[in-house]
Amino acid sequence: MPQELLSLAGFAFAASITPGPNNLMLMASGTNFGFRRSLPHLAGVSLGFALLLVLVGLGLAQLFDRVPNLARAMQLVCLAYLGWLAWRLARTPVDDAPAATDAGTEVSGRPLSFLQAAMFQWVNPKGWAMGLTAMSVYLPDPGLASVLLVTAVFGIVNVPCVSSWALLGVNIRRWLQGAHRLRRFNVAMAVLLVASVVPVMVAQVG
Repeated sequence: MPQELLSLAGFAFAASITPGPNNLMLMASGTNFGFRRSLPHLAGVSLGFALLLVLVGLGLAQLFDRVPNLARAMQLVCLAYLGWLAWRLARTPVDDAPAATDAGTEVSGRPLSFLQAAMFQWVNPKGWAMGLTAMSVYLPDPGLASVLLVTAVFGIVNVPCVSSWALLGVNIRRWLQGAHRLRRFNVAMAVLLVASVVPVMVAQVG
């Protein structure tokens, strides 16, 4: 059992630390709004994904096997929501006024709320891939206790991983003096946000 948990922790680390929609959005949030203002976003990611893991472990994934059209609808919702998030990120209003942080550029928009970040987990293709793999490979038995154990291990590893991306954004902001640089960064992050789901979407279709 300890060996299986260690293997699960390794998978959780690899899956959580690599670039994906959540991590890219958290890095952008850290850059634009700072770590403290990004905490609700971060909490929404972690707790929203934990809930997704529990429900997948309890059999939610079987619903998509029985209703294929539901999976296709989820993919369309995912693309639409990601497009909206990318548009919102690219158009984050900034100016050259002194900011409360140490960046020298003020951002007048708002980070994602806890609820928005939590709801995003349900249309995040990387999150679904992580959850399905974790529960299909590392779940010792279908009981609730085992599901909660896998979720707890994943959560313990996931929180510091996604937090590191928000902190990376905070440090990147030090190099983005001036509104024009921050705008370019936000546009680049918006493009990467959409591009980050293409490999997962292609794999799912295949």
